[in-house]
Amino acid sequence: MTQRTFDSYEHFWPYYVAMHSKAATRWLHLAGTLSGLTVSAYGLLSGRRRYLLGLPVIGYGTAWPAHFLIEKNNPATFGHPGWSLRGDAQMIRMMLAGRDDELAEIAAKWLAENAG
Repeated sequence: MTQRTFDSYEHFWPYYVAMHSKAATRWLHLAGTLSGLTVSAYGLLSGRRRYLLGLPVIGYGTAWPAHFLIEKNNPATFGHPGWSLRGDAQMIRMMLAGRDDELAEIAAKWLAENAG
């Protein structure tokens, strides 16, 4: 899929979710982000600064392979880093709230409307 441009986060959001159309990708993002946050929080609380790298290393280290191996696409972060970070946070909040089915619907709708 080619790189797309967006004029607002609201237009970007359905695309971001569509790039995570498979539940396994979303759950790997959740696991990587929460694990990375945990390691980073430990680093912050313990004064072990090297552990602050936990979030980017573990978070992206789990998320990016999911795109290549499961979704067969490139991470949206490559073209839209700020909005992707915001999208990841929104996606994870929705998942933690039990709204993963809603994410699957958003993804399916965007993909159906933008096939080709």
